Amino acid sequence: MNGALGSIANAAPAIAMLAAFACAIGGGYLLATKRDVKKGALMLVMAAVLVGNVMIWTL
Repeated sequence: MNGALGSIANAAPAIAMLAAFACAIGGGYLLATKRDVKKGALMLVMAAVLVGNVMIWTL
C-alpha cells in the first residue's frame, strides 16, 4: 500500500498502542480508587485486546 492508505496503515499500530496505554492507566486508576471496578476491569481487558491486536498486525 502506498499513498494515504499506506500512511494510515503504518500509523494504526502506534495509535492502538497509545490507546492501550491510556486504557491501562485509566483502568488501573479506576480500580485503585475503587470508583468503578467493573469499568476499570473492562478497560484493562480492552487494553490487553488492543495489545494482542497490535502483536497480530505486526507479524
